[in-house]
Amino acid sequence: MKRTAIVGTGSFLPEHIMTNFDIEKFLDTTDEWIFTRTGIKERRIADKNEATSDLCKVASERALDAAGMKAGDIDLLILATITPDTHCPAGSNWLESKLGCTNAVSFDVTAACSGFVFALHVADNLIKAGANKKALVVAGEIMSRVVNWKERESCILWGDGAGAAVVTESDAGAQVLSTHIHTDGPGGETLLMPGGGSKTTPISYESVDKGLHYLKMIEANKSFKVAVTRFAEACEEAVAFNGHTIEDVDLIIPHQANLRILQGMAKKLAVPIEKVYMTIEKYGNISSATVPIALDEAVRDGSIKKGSLVLLTAFGGGLTWGSSLVRW
Repeated sequence: MKRTAIVGTGSFLPEHIMTNFDIEKFLDTTDEWIFTRTGIKERRIADKNEATSDLCKVASERALDAAGMKAGDIDLLILATITPDTHCPAGSNWLESKLGCTNAVSFDVTAACSGFVFALHVADNLIKAGANKKALVVAGEIMSRVVNWKERESCILWGDGAGAAVVTESDAGAQVLSTHIHTDGPGGETLLMPGGGSKTTPISYESVDKGLHYLKMIEANKSFKVAVTRFAEACEEAVAFNGHTIEDVDLIIPHQANLRILQGMAKKLAVPIEKVYMTIEKYGNISSATVPIALDEAVRDGSIKKGSLVLLTAFGGGLTWGSSLVRW
């Protein structure tokens, strides 16, 4: 069996910072109300001229540089996103062109907030099967363009950004010990974008007026409980599969959904919250991109050291959830 490794990571956040105090200026809310319920103080917002592929391009270049590779070395490019530049061509196709990945095949993975873990699973298995050797796994979102900025409960959560990892067939680097993914289709309607697809009316004045193209959260309290449970299950699955216990893990890097969800996950796993790496306060929820952004920051700030056992985990719309155990 071939072994795969993460040999470089990168991330990119737009320059513009939107604080809770900025939101107070146009929405009936307060910094205290937002922070108490979400753990978020600020989030990044993409410039009007930036597309998702633009954010991903910078994150990818940084990951390639960390890996000591060039775009032409990559033979597989997977982009996890629910906010691609266009639905056709795929967001990954735009990114492939901008990076100059002339030797790569590219495609998108749509798994909402679990997108990076799903994309890593695909790359890991394609490399192990011998189909590819050097993969660029990217996740990027411009969530600020798919939320209704008049809906207080939802719009306060989201931000924009991108993260990337270079994954290769290698016995060196951070070894991807295993990846695990799951879905629950019947539960998918708790987080959805109802407009623009084949199920409902195509984009029209009527659908736009009804706000059908905004991301909608339904039964948030129910989703909270499910998220905590699935997060914990995914973590336990990954460590058990590799003959470890949760106590062996040095750092948990979860999808940054909501501070209370992450606290609930830590409690359910009986691990100290200090073992959970968090960026939620300064970046908010960037859907698929939160895991690779946090991973890159943890690598660069020294939170991940040689020999560290790192657990990646995510839960999102679909419903989707998954995990990956990596030995640095």
